[in-house]
Amino acid sequence: MTEFLFRENAYLKDCGAVITAIDERGFQTDRTVFYPTGGGQPGDTGRLLLASGETVEIANTVKGDGPDGIIHVPAAGSAALKVGAAGKLEIDWDRRHRLMRMHTCLHLLSALVPFPVTGGSVGDGKGRLDFDMADSIPDKDTLTAKLNDLIAADHAVTARWITDAELQGNPDLVKTMAVKPPMGHGRVRLIEVAGADRPLDLQACGGTHIARTGEIGPVVVRKVENKGRQNRRVNIEFAA
Repeated sequence: MTEFLFRENAYLKDCGAVITAIDERGFQTDRTVFYPTGGGQPGDTGRLLLASGETVEIANTVKGDGPDGIIHVPAAGSAALKVGAAGKLEIDWDRRHRLMRMHTCLHLLSALVPFPVTGGSVGDGKGRLDFDMADSIPDKDTLTAKLNDLIAADHAVTARWITDAELQGNPDLVKTMAVKPPMGHGRVRLIEVAGADRPLDLQACGGTHIARTGEIGPVVVRKVENKGRQNRRVNIEFAA
């Protein structure tokens, strides 16, 4: 079992860790700040600084076997590792922070476009959501203005937990039709964007997020694409 430190504090940049398992995919540790690929968000990159003085670059992070496994994928040519070796895990913070900002921005986008989400992707500096809609094609300039208004208002973004059973009893908390939130631990995390009298957005999500919308910075809706009879793709980027 790996302790997922990023679930409680997405701002942690490093942590001490001990290697607990190694296979052809990479290595696992007793705890980690590295987010694994999932929910449309890429896995973290970074490094493991071994107590021996060697540095192992981590090219990707992916889910392992079962709900408690996270595999750190070493870059080609990295030093040999062994179970029991101790060190410090460090994420590429600037990249992670950009992904956090974009992920939270996509939650705001899903609140502005009130249609089921059929897919999405969190990228480094850009992102997209696909919506199940036919004729209501959103205007990109109007969406850009509304998104930036929500960002500038600096709404608080918080997380809380509910049980798996509570989620099953509240299916509206899952917005993305193609991606299910991480379950199997007995509880599921909700991400809430606060509003004046009710949440601007509330949905199950296992990804990493910023603490306030103002941290996102200005964005622009680059294009709205027709991806099928009832599928519209909204592409956004950081404006600077």
